[in-house]
Amino acid sequence: MKLLVIGSGGREHALVWKLAQSPHVTRMWCAPGNAGIAEERLTADQKVECVNIGAEDFPKLVAFAQEQRIDLTVVGPDNPLALGIVDLFQKHGLRIWGPNQKAAQFEASKVFSQDFMERHGIPTAKSGTFANADAAKKFAASLNGHCAVKADGLALGKGVLICTSIAEANQAIDEILVSKAFGIAGAKIVIQEYLEGIEISLHALCDGKTAKLFPTAQDHKRALDGDQGLNTGGMGTYSPTPFLTESQLSAVGKSILDPWLKGCTAEGIDFHGILYPGVMLTKNGPKVLEFNARFGDPETQVYLPRLENDLVELLSASVDGTLDQINLKWSPMVSACVVMASGGYPGSYAKGKPIAGLTEAGSLPHTKVFHAGTARAGNEIVTNGGRVLGVTAWAEDLAKARARAYAAVEKIQFDGAQFRRDIAAKALG
Repeated sequence: MKLLVIGSGGREHALVWKLAQSPHVTRMWCAPGNAGIAEERLTADQKVECVNIGAEDFPKLVAFAQEQRIDLTVVGPDNPLALGIVDLFQKHGLRIWGPNQKAAQFEASKVFSQDFMERHGIPTAKSGTFANADAAKKFAASLNGHCAVKADGLALGKGVLICTSIAEANQAIDEILVSKAFGIAGAKIVIQEYLEGIEISLHALCDGKTAKLFPTAQDHKRALDGDQGLNTGGMGTYSPTPFLTESQLSAVGKSILDPWLKGCTAEGIDFHGILYPGVMLTKNGPKVLEFNARFGDPETQVYLPRLENDLVELLSASVDGTLDQINLKWSPMVSACVVMASGGYPGSYAKGKPIAGLTEAGSLPHTKVFHAGTARAGNEIVTNGGRVLGVTAWAEDLAKARARAYAAVEKIQFDGAQFRRDIAAKALG
Protein backbone atom coordinates (compact mmCIF):
# COMPACT_ATOMS: atom_id res chain seq x y z
CA MET A 1 0.00 0.00 0.00
CA LYS A 2 1.02 3.59 -0.63
CA LEU A 3 0.26 5.94 2.27
CA LEU A 4 0.09 9.71 2.63
CA VAL A 5 0.10 11.23 6.14
CA ILE A 6 -0.98 14.87 6.48
CA GLY A 7 0.56 17.09 9.16
CA SER A 8 3.91 18.08 10.64
CA GLY A 9 3.79 17.66 14.43
CA GLY A 10 4.72 15.10 17.06
CA ARG A 11 1.39 13.33 16.56
CA GLU A 12 2.17 12.89 12.86
CA HIS A 13 5.71 11.67 13.58
CA ALA A 14 4.26 9.03 15.93
CA LEU A 15 1.69 8.00 13.31
CA VAL A 16 4.36 7.74 10.58
CA TRP A 17 6.68 5.76 12.89
CA LYS A 18 3.94 3.26 13.73
CA LEU A 19 2.51 3.00 10.19
CA ALA A 20 6.03 2.41 8.84
CA GLN A 21 6.22 -0.78 10.95
CA SER A 22 3.39 -2.36 8.91
CA PRO A 23 4.43 -4.88 6.24
CA HIS A 24 1.45 -3.63 4.18
CA VAL A 25 3.22 -0.32 3.43
CA THR A 26 5.42 -0.14 0.33
CA ARG A 27 5.81 3.66 0.13
CA MET A 28 4.91 6.54 2.44
CA TRP A 29 4.88 10.29 2.14
CA CYS A 30 4.16 12.97 4.73
CA ALA A 31 2.92 16.47 3.85
CA PRO A 32 4.62 18.64 4.97
CA GLY A 33 6.35 16.47 7.62
CA ASN A 34 9.36 17.51 9.70
CA ALA A 35 13.05 16.67 10.15
CA GLY A 36 12.37 13.57 12.28
CA ILE A 37 9.72 12.15 9.96
CA ALA A 38 12.20 12.42 7.06
CA GLU A 39 14.50 9.97 8.91
CA GLU A 40 11.90 7.19 9.33
CA ARG A 41 12.19 4.01 7.26
CA LEU A 42 9.70 1.35 6.18
CA THR A 43 10.17 -2.36 6.90
CA ALA A 44 11.81 -2.75 3.46
CA ASP A 45 14.29 -0.01 4.55
CA GLN A 46 12.84 2.56 2.15
CA LYS A 47 12.77 6.11 3.51
CA VAL A 48 9.56 7.99 4.28
CA GLU A 49 9.50 11.06 2.02
CA CYS A 50 8.42 14.53 3.17
CA VAL A 51 6.67 16.60 0.50
CA ASN A 52 6.51 20.37 0.74
CA ILE A 53 2.71 20.73 0.65
CA GLY A 54 0.90 22.45 3.52
CA ALA A 55 -1.73 20.52 5.49
CA GLU A 56 -4.41 22.97 4.30
CA ASP A 57 -3.36 23.19 0.64
CA PHE A 58 -6.20 20.92 -0.48
CA PRO A 59 -5.84 21.26 -4.30
CA LYS A 60 -2.16 20.23 -4.15
CA LEU A 61 -2.85 17.40 -1.70
CA VAL A 62 -5.61 15.97 -3.91
CA ALA A 63 -3.40 16.27 -7.01
CA PHE A 64 -0.50 14.55 -5.21
CA ALA A 65 -2.72 11.70 -3.96
CA GLN A 66 -4.07 11.16 -7.48
CA GLU A 67 -0.65 11.37 -9.12
CA GLN A 68 0.98 8.87 -6.72
CA ARG A 69 -2.12 6.65 -6.59
CA ILE A 70 -2.23 6.79 -2.80
CA ASP A 71 -4.17 3.87 -1.27
CA LEU A 72 -4.86 5.56 2.07
CA THR A 73 -4.44 9.13 3.31
CA VAL A 74 -4.21 9.61 7.09
CA VAL A 75 -5.12 13.05 8.47
CA GLY A 76 -3.37 14.10 11.69
CA PRO A 77 -4.40 17.70 12.59
CA ASP A 78 -7.80 19.18 13.42
CA ASN A 79 -7.92 22.10 10.99
CA PRO A 80 -7.92 20.16 7.68
CA LEU A 81 -10.71 17.96 9.11
CA ALA A 82 -12.77 21.00 10.13
CA LEU A 83 -12.27 22.48 6.66
CA GLY A 84 -13.62 19.33 4.97
CA ILE A 85 -10.55 17.56 3.56
CA VAL A 86 -12.23 14.15 4.00
CA ASP A 87 -15.30 15.19 2.00
CA LEU A 88 -13.08 16.57 -0.78
CA PHE A 89 -10.90 13.44 -1.04
CA GLN A 90 -13.97 11.19 -1.05
CA LYS A 91 -15.53 13.31 -3.79
CA HIS A 92 -12.43 12.52 -5.89
CA GLY A 93 -12.72 8.80 -5.14
CA LEU A 94 -9.71 8.83 -2.78
CA ARG A 95 -9.61 6.67 0.36
CA ILE A 96 -8.97 8.79 3.45
CA TRP A 97 -9.03 8.24 7.22
CA GLY A 98 -10.62 10.85 9.49
CA PRO A 99 -14.07 12.30 10.22
CA ASN A 100 -15.89 14.25 7.50
CA GLN A 101 -16.73 17.94 7.98
CA LYS A 102 -20.09 17.28 9.66
CA ALA A 103 -18.50 14.81 12.11
CA ALA A 104 -15.48 17.06 12.74
CA GLN A 105 -17.87 19.63 14.26
CA PHE A 106 -17.42 17.84 17.58
CA GLU A 107 -14.06 19.60 17.78
CA ALA A 108 -14.52 22.49 15.35
CA SER A 109 -17.41 23.96 17.37
CA LYS A 110 -17.55 23.78 21.15
CA VAL A 111 -21.08 25.19 20.95
CA PHE A 112 -22.22 22.30 18.69
CA SER A 113 -20.46 19.78 20.92
CA GLN A 114 -21.91 21.13 24.18
CA ASP A 115 -25.44 21.26 22.73
CA PHE A 116 -25.07 17.70 21.38
CA MET A 117 -24.04 16.40 24.82
CA GLU A 118 -27.02 18.07 26.46
CA ARG A 119 -29.41 16.75 23.77
CA HIS A 120 -28.22 13.16 24.18
CA GLY A 121 -27.65 12.95 27.94
CA ILE A 122 -23.85 12.71 27.83
CA PRO A 123 -22.49 13.69 31.28
CA THR A 124 -20.93 17.17 31.04
CA ALA A 125 -20.49 20.43 32.95
CA LYS A 126 -23.22 23.02 33.50
CA SER A 127 -22.68 25.56 30.74
CA GLY A 128 -23.97 28.44 28.64
CA THR A 129 -23.26 29.71 25.12
CA PHE A 130 -22.84 33.41 24.42
CA ALA A 131 -22.06 35.93 21.66
CA ASN A 132 -22.79 38.88 23.95
CA ALA A 133 -20.21 39.86 26.60
CA ASP A 134 -22.71 41.26 29.13
CA ALA A 135 -24.86 38.11 29.08
CA ALA A 136 -21.69 36.00 29.37
CA LYS A 137 -20.48 38.00 32.39
CA LYS A 138 -23.84 37.56 34.09
CA PHE A 139 -23.62 33.76 33.67
CA ALA A 140 -19.97 33.72 34.85
CA ALA A 141 -21.02 35.71 37.95
CA SER A 142 -23.69 33.04 38.70
CA LEU A 143 -20.76 30.57 38.90
CA ASN A 144 -18.80 32.99 41.16
CA GLY A 145 -16.25 33.28 38.35
CA HIS A 146 -15.18 29.63 38.85
CA CYS A 147 -15.41 28.59 35.22
CA ALA A 148 -13.70 27.73 31.94
CA VAL A 149 -14.21 30.29 29.16
CA LYS A 150 -13.80 28.59 25.75
CA ALA A 151 -13.63 30.01 22.24
CA ASP A 152 -16.16 28.19 20.05
CA GLY A 153 -13.77 27.42 17.17
CA LEU A 154 -10.29 25.95 16.78
CA ALA A 155 -7.49 27.91 18.50
CA LEU A 156 -4.46 25.55 18.44
CA GLY A 157 -5.32 24.14 21.87
CA LYS A 158 -5.03 27.58 23.47
CA GLY A 159 -8.65 28.81 23.30
CA VAL A 160 -9.56 27.76 26.86
CA LEU A 161 -9.10 30.20 29.75
CA ILE A 162 -9.51 28.82 33.28
CA CYS A 163 -10.86 31.38 35.76
CA THR A 164 -11.10 31.37 39.56
CA SER A 165 -12.71 34.76 40.17
CA ILE A 166 -15.34 37.07 38.63
CA ALA A 167 -12.59 39.55 37.65
CA GLU A 168 -10.64 36.80 35.83
CA ALA A 169 -13.80 35.55 34.10
CA ASN A 170 -14.73 39.08 32.93
CA GLN A 171 -11.20 39.57 31.60
CA ALA A 172 -11.32 36.23 29.72
CA ILE A 173 -14.74 37.09 28.23
CA ASP A 174 -13.47 40.49 27.06
CA GLU A 175 -10.28 38.95 25.67
CA ILE A 176 -12.19 36.49 23.46
CA LEU A 177 -15.45 38.29 22.60
CA VAL A 178 -14.34 41.95 22.61
CA SER A 179 -10.59 42.00 21.85
CA LYS A 180 -10.94 38.99 19.49
CA ALA A 181 -7.76 37.32 20.84
CA PHE A 182 -8.63 34.16 18.85
CA GLY A 183 -10.14 35.91 15.80
CA ILE A 184 -13.26 34.33 14.32
CA ALA A 185 -12.77 31.23 16.51
CA GLY A 186 -14.02 33.45 19.34
CA ALA A 187 -17.16 34.88 17.70
CA LYS A 188 -19.06 32.79 20.26
CA ILE A 189 -17.96 31.33 23.58
CA VAL A 190 -18.97 28.47 25.84
CA ILE A 191 -18.71 29.06 29.58
CA GLN A 192 -18.57 25.88 31.66
CA GLU A 193 -18.71 25.53 35.42
CA TYR A 194 -15.27 24.73 36.84
CA LEU A 195 -15.13 21.01 37.56
CA GLU A 196 -12.92 19.68 40.36
CA GLY A 197 -11.25 16.31 39.99
CA ILE A 198 -8.67 14.43 37.96
CA GLU A 199 -8.59 15.09 34.22
CA ILE A 200 -7.85 12.21 31.86
CA SER A 201 -7.79 11.75 28.09
CA LEU A 202 -9.94 9.03 26.55
CA HIS A 203 -9.62 7.93 22.92
CA ALA A 204 -11.93 5.71 20.91
CA LEU A 205 -11.42 4.49 17.34
CA CYS A 206 -14.74 4.68 15.48
CA ASP A 207 -16.11 3.34 12.18
CA GLY A 208 -19.58 4.90 12.08
CA LYS A 209 -21.25 2.25 14.23
CA THR A 210 -18.58 0.73 16.51
CA ALA A 211 -16.28 2.54 18.97
CA LYS A 212 -13.20 0.78 20.39
CA LEU A 213 -11.91 2.38 23.59
CA PHE A 214 -8.17 2.93 24.15
CA PRO A 215 -6.51 2.75 27.60
CA THR A 216 -6.38 5.99 29.60
CA ALA A 217 -3.75 8.70 29.26
CA GLN A 218 -3.18 11.93 31.15
CA ASP A 219 -2.00 15.11 29.46
CA HIS A 220 -0.41 18.12 31.18
CA LYS A 221 -1.93 21.19 29.52
CA ARG A 222 -0.42 24.03 31.53
CA ALA A 223 2.99 25.36 30.47
CA LEU A 224 4.67 25.27 33.89
CA ASP A 225 5.24 22.84 36.76
CA GLY A 226 2.42 22.39 39.24
CA ASP A 227 -0.19 23.10 36.54
CA GLN A 228 0.74 26.78 36.48
CA GLY A 229 1.05 29.11 33.49
CA LEU A 230 -0.94 29.30 30.27
CA ASN A 231 -2.81 26.46 28.57
CA THR A 232 -0.82 24.79 25.78
CA GLY A 233 -1.38 22.02 23.26
CA GLY A 234 0.12 19.64 25.87
CA MET A 235 3.48 19.52 27.68
CA GLY A 236 3.69 15.80 28.29
CA THR A 237 1.66 12.71 28.99
CA TYR A 238 1.72 9.09 30.13
CA SER A 239 -0.37 5.94 29.67
CA PRO A 240 -2.09 4.17 31.33
CA THR A 241 -3.17 6.22 34.35
CA PRO A 242 -3.77 4.62 37.78
CA PHE A 243 -7.05 6.49 38.29
CA LEU A 244 -9.43 3.94 36.73
CA THR A 245 -9.48 0.16 36.90
CA GLU A 246 -10.27 -1.78 33.70
CA SER A 247 -13.91 -2.20 34.76
CA GLN A 248 -14.22 1.50 35.73
CA LEU A 249 -12.74 2.53 32.36
CA SER A 250 -15.24 0.29 30.61
CA ALA A 251 -18.12 1.85 32.61
CA VAL A 252 -16.91 5.41 31.93
CA GLY A 253 -16.51 4.62 28.24
CA LYS A 254 -20.02 3.19 28.11
CA SER A 255 -21.57 6.22 29.85
CA ILE A 256 -20.05 8.49 27.20
CA LEU A 257 -19.78 6.40 24.02
CA ASP A 258 -23.18 4.66 24.09
CA PRO A 259 -25.26 7.88 24.11
CA TRP A 260 -22.74 9.50 21.74
CA LEU A 261 -23.10 6.70 19.14
CA LYS A 262 -26.90 6.75 19.47
CA GLY A 263 -26.89 10.54 19.08
CA CYS A 264 -24.71 10.30 15.96
CA THR A 265 -27.11 7.78 14.41
CA ALA A 266 -30.12 9.95 15.29
CA GLU A 267 -28.53 13.06 13.76
CA GLY A 268 -27.07 11.40 10.66
CA ILE A 269 -23.44 11.88 11.71
CA ASP A 270 -21.21 9.19 10.18
CA PHE A 271 -18.03 9.37 12.28
CA HIS A 272 -14.97 7.46 11.02
CA GLY A 273 -11.81 8.34 12.93
CA ILE A 274 -10.73 9.02 16.51
CA LEU A 275 -13.06 10.55 19.07
CA TYR A 276 -11.03 12.02 21.92
CA PRO A 277 -13.08 13.19 24.90
CA GLY A 278 -11.29 15.13 27.63
CA VAL A 279 -12.91 13.80 30.83
CA MET A 280 -12.93 15.09 34.41
CA LEU A 281 -13.35 12.40 37.07
CA THR A 282 -15.47 14.36 39.58
CA LYS A 283 -16.99 13.24 42.88
CA ASN A 284 -20.30 13.15 40.98
CA GLY A 285 -18.93 10.81 38.31
CA PRO A 286 -17.10 11.36 35.00
CA LYS A 287 -17.98 14.47 32.99
CA VAL A 288 -16.90 15.35 29.45
CA LEU A 289 -15.07 18.69 29.27
CA GLU A 290 -14.89 18.69 25.47
CA PHE A 291 -14.60 16.46 22.42
CA ASN A 292 -11.73 16.35 19.94
CA ALA A 293 -12.06 14.64 16.57
CA ARG A 294 -8.48 13.43 16.08
CA PHE A 295 -5.61 11.83 18.00
CA GLY A 296 -4.36 13.91 20.92
CA ASP A 297 -0.87 15.31 20.69
CA PRO A 298 1.12 14.29 22.78
CA GLU A 299 -1.16 11.33 23.70
CA THR A 300 -0.40 9.64 20.36
CA GLN A 301 3.25 9.56 21.41
CA VAL A 302 2.47 7.35 24.43
CA TYR A 303 -0.32 5.26 22.89
CA LEU A 304 1.44 4.07 19.75
CA PRO A 305 4.55 2.61 21.45
CA ARG A 306 2.10 0.45 23.49
CA LEU A 307 -0.16 -0.56 20.58
CA GLU A 308 0.50 -4.13 19.39
CA ASN A 309 -1.94 -4.12 16.44
CA ASP A 310 -0.91 -3.18 12.91
CA LEU A 311 -2.02 0.47 12.70
CA VAL A 312 -2.67 0.24 8.94
CA GLU A 313 -5.17 -2.58 9.57
CA LEU A 314 -6.88 -0.58 12.35
CA LEU A 315 -7.26 2.60 10.29
CA SER A 316 -8.49 0.58 7.29
CA ALA A 317 -11.15 -1.08 9.47
CA SER A 318 -12.17 2.38 10.74
CA VAL A 319 -12.62 3.58 7.15
CA ASP A 320 -14.40 0.39 5.98
CA GLY A 321 -16.77 -0.05 8.93
CA THR A 322 -15.30 -3.39 10.05
CA LEU A 323 -13.94 -2.48 13.52
CA ASP A 324 -16.30 -4.96 15.19
CA GLN A 325 -14.07 -7.73 13.77
CA ILE A 326 -10.91 -6.41 15.48
CA ASN A 327 -9.66 -6.56 19.08
CA LEU A 328 -7.24 -3.87 20.20
CA LYS A 329 -4.04 -5.30 21.72
CA TRP A 330 -1.89 -3.28 24.14
CA SER A 331 1.51 -3.92 25.68
CA PRO A 332 1.52 -4.01 29.51
CA MET A 333 4.42 -1.52 29.39
CA VAL A 334 3.81 2.01 30.71
CA SER A 335 4.92 4.93 28.53
CA ALA A 336 5.72 8.56 29.37
CA CYS A 337 6.39 11.55 27.12
CA VAL A 338 8.05 14.85 28.07
CA VAL A 339 7.59 17.73 25.62
CA MET A 340 10.56 20.03 25.05
CA ALA A 341 9.33 23.45 23.90
CA SER A 342 10.85 26.69 22.65
CA GLY A 343 11.51 29.42 25.22
CA GLY A 344 8.40 31.63 25.45
CA TYR A 345 5.88 28.98 24.30
CA PRO A 346 2.84 29.19 24.24
CA GLY A 347 3.53 32.90 23.66
CA SER A 348 5.99 34.17 21.05
CA TYR A 349 9.23 32.27 20.53
CA ALA A 350 12.26 32.25 18.23
CA LYS A 351 12.89 29.57 15.58
CA GLY A 352 16.07 28.23 13.99
CA LYS A 353 17.94 27.19 17.18
CA PRO A 354 20.28 24.23 16.50
CA ILE A 355 19.39 21.06 18.45
CA ALA A 356 22.20 18.91 19.91
CA GLY A 357 22.07 15.42 21.44
CA LEU A 358 19.29 13.85 19.34
CA THR A 359 21.34 10.80 18.34
CA GLU A 360 22.50 10.18 21.93
CA ALA A 361 18.96 10.47 23.31
CA GLY A 362 17.46 8.33 20.55
CA SER A 363 19.94 5.52 21.09
CA LEU A 364 18.88 4.95 24.71
CA PRO A 365 16.91 1.70 25.23
CA HIS A 366 13.08 1.81 25.00
CA THR A 367 13.21 5.48 24.02
CA LYS A 368 11.91 7.36 20.98
CA VAL A 369 12.32 11.08 20.28
CA PHE A 370 9.34 12.30 18.26
CA HIS A 371 9.87 15.54 16.36
CA ALA A 372 7.18 18.24 16.42
CA GLY A 373 8.54 21.68 15.51
CA THR A 374 11.81 20.82 13.77
CA ALA A 375 13.40 21.50 10.38
CA ARG A 376 16.67 20.70 8.64
CA ALA A 377 19.11 23.55 7.99
CA GLY A 378 22.17 22.21 6.15
CA ASN A 379 23.63 19.47 8.34
CA GLU A 380 21.78 20.59 11.44
CA ILE A 381 18.31 19.99 12.82
CA VAL A 382 16.87 23.24 14.19
CA THR A 383 13.79 24.35 16.11
CA ASN A 384 10.82 25.30 13.94
CA GLY A 385 7.83 25.57 16.30
CA GLY A 386 6.53 26.03 19.84
CA ARG A 387 6.59 22.40 20.87
CA VAL A 388 9.84 21.06 19.45
CA LEU A 389 10.21 17.44 20.58
CA GLY A 390 8.23 14.74 22.42
CA VAL A 391 10.72 12.56 24.29
CA THR A 392 9.00 9.22 24.94
CA ALA A 393 10.16 6.17 26.88
CA TRP A 394 8.51 2.98 28.08
CA ALA A 395 9.19 0.49 30.87
CA GLU A 396 7.46 -2.06 33.09
CA ASP A 397 6.32 0.65 35.53
CA LEU A 398 5.66 4.39 35.45
CA ALA A 399 8.55 5.45 37.67
CA LYS A 400 11.04 3.72 35.32
CA ALA A 401 9.37 5.02 32.14
CA ARG A 402 9.41 8.57 33.52
CA ALA A 403 13.07 8.28 34.63
CA ARG A 404 14.02 7.02 31.15
CA ALA A 405 12.20 9.90 29.43
CA TYR A 406 13.91 12.52 31.62
CA ALA A 407 17.32 10.82 31.14
CA ALA A 408 16.82 11.28 27.37
CA VAL A 409 15.67 14.90 27.83
CA GLU A 410 18.91 15.67 29.70
CA LYS A 411 20.93 14.61 26.63
CA ILE A 412 19.19 17.13 24.33
CA GLN A 413 20.09 20.83 24.21
CA PHE A 414 18.86 23.86 22.30
CA ASP A 415 18.88 27.51 23.23
CA GLY A 416 15.87 28.43 25.40
CA ALA A 417 14.59 24.83 25.78
CA GLN A 418 11.81 24.55 28.37
CA PHE A 419 10.00 21.51 29.71
CA ARG A 420 7.97 20.51 32.73
CA ARG A 421 9.79 18.47 35.39
CA ASP A 422 6.63 17.03 36.94
CA ILE A 423 5.14 14.91 34.14
CA ALA A 424 3.25 11.97 35.74
CA ALA A 425 4.06 13.20 39.28
CA LYS A 426 0.32 13.07 40.20
CA ALA A 427 0.23 9.36 39.47
CA LEU A 428 3.31 8.64 41.56
CA GLY A 429 2.05 10.58 44.60
